Amino acid sequence: MTFAVHGLPVARGIAIGRAVLVVSSRIDVAHYFIKPEEIETEIDRVRTARNAVAEELAKLQTNVAQMGPNDAPHELAALLEVHQMLLQDEALSGGVKHWISERLYNAEWALTTQLEVIARQFDEMEDEYLRERKADLEQVVERLLHRMKGTAAVLAPSPPRRKRASSDEDDDLTAGDGIDVPLVLIAHDLSPADMLQFKKSVFAGFVTDVGGRTSHTAIVARSMDVPAVVGARTASQLVRQDDWVIIDGDAGVMIIDPSPIILAEYGFKQRQGDLERGRLARLRHKPAVTLDGQRVELLANIEMPEDTVGAMKAGAVGVGLFRSEFLFMGRESSARQTRLPDEEEQYQAYKRAVEGMQGMPVTIRTIDVGADKPLDNKSANKQEHLNPALGLRAIRWSLADPAMFLTQLRAILRAAAHGEIHLLIPMLAHASEIRQTLALLALARTELDNRGAVHGQVKLGAMIEIPAAALTLRTFLKHFDFLSIGTNDLIQYTLAIDRADESVAHLYDPAHPAVLKLVADTIAECRRQGKAVAVCGEMAGDVAFTRLLLGLGLRSFSMHPSRILAVKQEVLRADTSKLETWARSVVDSDDPGAMLAG
Repeated sequence: MTFAVHGLPVARGIAIGRAVLVVSSRIDVAHYFIKPEEIETEIDRVRTARNAVAEELAKLQTNVAQMGPNDAPHELAALLEVHQMLLQDEALSGGVKHWISERLYNAEWALTTQLEVIARQFDEMEDEYLRERKADLEQVVERLLHRMKGTAAVLAPSPPRRKRASSDEDDDLTAGDGIDVPLVLIAHDLSPADMLQFKKSVFAGFVTDVGGRTSHTAIVARSMDVPAVVGARTASQLVRQDDWVIIDGDAGVMIIDPSPIILAEYGFKQRQGDLERGRLARLRHKPAVTLDGQRVELLANIEMPEDTVGAMKAGAVGVGLFRSEFLFMGRESSARQTRLPDEEEQYQAYKRAVEGMQGMPVTIRTIDVGADKPLDNKSANKQEHLNPALGLRAIRWSLADPAMFLTQLRAILRAAAHGEIHLLIPMLAHASEIRQTLALLALARTELDNRGAVHGQVKLGAMIEIPAAALTLRTFLKHFDFLSIGTNDLIQYTLAIDRADESVAHLYDPAHPAVLKLVADTIAECRRQGKAVAVCGEMAGDVAFTRLLLGLGLRSFSMHPSRILAVKQEVLRADTSKLETWARSVVDSDDPGAMLAG
């Protein structure tokens, strides 16, 4: 019987194939009290398992390091490093020792108990990406439990593979036997180690029960450019090994046991998608100019310097958002001492990004983390944050730690000697924050001058992601060379919607009249004052909004590299002189979504 499961679309396209199920990712553990004389034995069991998993991850890291960028995206290496850091974290090992020594829990019971304690701390974090790192912790604990049971956490054996239909059997893709039918991966969740096997196995797509748009599975899927759906809840329980499955990465739908008619329909869509990608690839070197001669900047969002390779391949004319916080993640040693990247390490990373873009501008956003997730794990970690989404994060966090902020500013200024860098400050709302930021930037320059260190000039920009900032643009434009609209947070704060809360996620609406008015007014004010403005949130890469943003006067879009060519196609087809009146009517409408859909 044909049925569908809905989730979150995170990587576009259509995948059709036989299902490969990952072995259940949850292990039942025994719960019993040990004798006092068994305490050291139980602690040693955990230690032995930890060492074995550390060795296993180290081998995977070595394998990834030996693979080319096309075989193993850098996100995979970074996520393996996160798993190593979590494995060695004193919060995990120390807590397990506590439960064994003080409560006389057996090793498995102690491990799962400490997992629950730390998982609750992750749940309270304000940042969606870091909050979803709880899944990484769960996978690390799961690997430890597997080791203590004497089994490895690996993918299930591949099912018997079927022959793809011959050319006369195109209407029945399930016909025949053989070895050429694509496989799709279905799992409760996928760890970075699983993703390495996924890459080697050349699966055509995947679906997971859990995860969000910023989960590691989504990040790796976008970098691999394969269809994927996450957050499909019970998908792994509903699919049987070797079922025929369709993954619609555009709609966020998985279809199980499709009928021949549905298979034929999606097979046609898949072929059309392949043809469309081929057509789009021909646009790579074509300038992004509208029919009426308006030149448009299509920039890339990146997380690490190595992402510049993909940006260049997609035809980006610069980096519009370098999320520098990725350089800071997973940096704590087992002794709980701060191990943040120093000035030299950051300088080298920013320099590599500048060199990777071969003379094109690179916009570096200063670190965006928050008080409920302190990178140095100090006592702030123990504070209660009743509303972490509104807490000490982004520039507020940086201003609260001037030494860290000055280190980053000096590194960016030094890298600016090697090419054009734009410095972007996140989550500003107050004039006092602007003044503090400018003062620290001036101090960073003075410190470099006093050292005789070579540094360059940067253009200074502010992110508009808080409604208060969007409503006080004139104050911002007195101090900044450009603005960048972060639509993801702007939508969340304008509509009071927590994107990570499934119960209200349906209310997260980029086409809400209030959101569009703030975006439109920001673009208009920048144009009036002759200041540059860009959009760097998900809206920039969504072709449903390209014509609207062009009609509102936007000429700079920054997005994931995989979206650049599709947006460029919309730009080439647009006539902005004919879009202006329509765009204003959309913004003024009571139901902009309906007008955009029409």
